[in-house]
Amino acid sequence: MSLLIGCDFSSSPTRRKNIVCAKGEQVGGRLVLQGIERLASLKEFSDYLVREPSWIGAFDLPFGLPRELVTALGWPVEWEPCIRHFASLSREEIRSEFVSFCNARPVGSKFAHRATDGPAQSSSSMKWVNPPVAWMLHAGVPRLLDAGAHFPGLQSPTSGHAALGRIALEGYPGLISKAVLGSRSYKSDDKAKQTPERLIARKDLVHALEMGQTRWGIRLKLTHAQRDALVDDPSGDSLDAALCLTLAAWAEVQHQGGDLRYGLPQKVDPLEGWIVSA
Repeated sequence: MSLLIGCDFSSSPTRRKNIVCAKGEQVGGRLVLQGIERLASLKEFSDYLVREPSWIGAFDLPFGLPRELVTALGWPVEWEPCIRHFASLSREEIRSEFVSFCNARPVGSKFAHRATDGPAQSSSSMKWVNPPVAWMLHAGVPRLLDAGAHFPGLQSPTSGHAALGRIALEGYPGLISKAVLGSRSYKSDDKAKQTPERLIARKDLVHALEMGQTRWGIRLKLTHAQRDALVDDPSGDSLDAALCLTLAAWAEVQHQGGDLRYGLPQKVDPLEGWIVSA
């Protein structure tokens, strides 16, 4: 079995707001959580990615931009050149181009969306606020590329990176949390909103993961201390990392069944990418 990683990402990590990575392995039909690590800088994230020679990881950040946006801006329409161009721009330059794009569009459809946003119920990857996923793409994907990761659906299965053994998948913890909890909220960075109701929701979500009571069918094995750590983190960052770890485990199961695309649909826009299992 492969080393699995689930990552709750931050584009501007600090000692107070970390990037959180959950590590695990599937053993005897269960996903064993081996540990959770908190990274306080983007350099620590880059170092973490190359610490192990191979892994399958699900990362909570978008891997691509909407084709409609890229075409309108005149940027490269091949994925890696597009990402490298995007990474070469400052946040101010990106914000200026995105604002101009949005200003030219009617109210109610200011942002362009990727095809995956519909089934995943995810935000547009061009949003720079609430949540700032564009900055997450800007900070995270180039570092994954620099770590030699292979991106199924965005790169050929026969590419050189595919042979290196680091497989990067776009994860979205909201897929699982919404399936289990519906519209119930389970996390907040605002202390005033860290309510008993959200605590109960985290307990329910962890219980569903342990029992495998989701459509993904992955059973998460936790120690008592690990269970307490997931439930007692009101920000939800640790739990989101565990949810991404579950998605990585599901993708591994698909790959072991002969799917070279790790569960991604056969037809994925090779510029936009796709959220795994959406």
